[in-house]
Amino acid sequence: MTDLTDNSVEQEIQAKGLTAPRITPDVIEGLLSKCRVICQQVPGTTTTIATVIDGNEFTLCSEISACASPDNFDTELGEKIATDRALKVARDELWRLEGYRLKRALKDGSSEEHF
Repeated sequence: MTDLTDNSVEQEIQAKGLTAPRITPDVIEGLLSKCRVICQQVPGTTTTIATVIDGNEFTLCSEISACASPDNFDTELGEKIATDRALKVARDELWRLEGYRLKRALKDGSSEEHF
């Protein structure tokens, strides 16, 4: 199985000369850069929740990290793991949502600048 990245797919699209409107990695990264992550620890547990909220205050996703032993719990590490997981899911969610938006725009006959 090949490990595809957003940029490797974009390079292949360009190499094949495909020019129809599409969402690009730059669009997704631009949207992701406007997101914020809020981390919270569930009181009395080793569970940390990271929630990604976009620039329009839309919640994209929440992901968790937790450890089995309270002796191993570290707030900073829990936030780092939960945030990393949440940002990966948020990136995928942005691809899905922006793809949906583009599909609707194409069906309606409209086009938007960044497509």
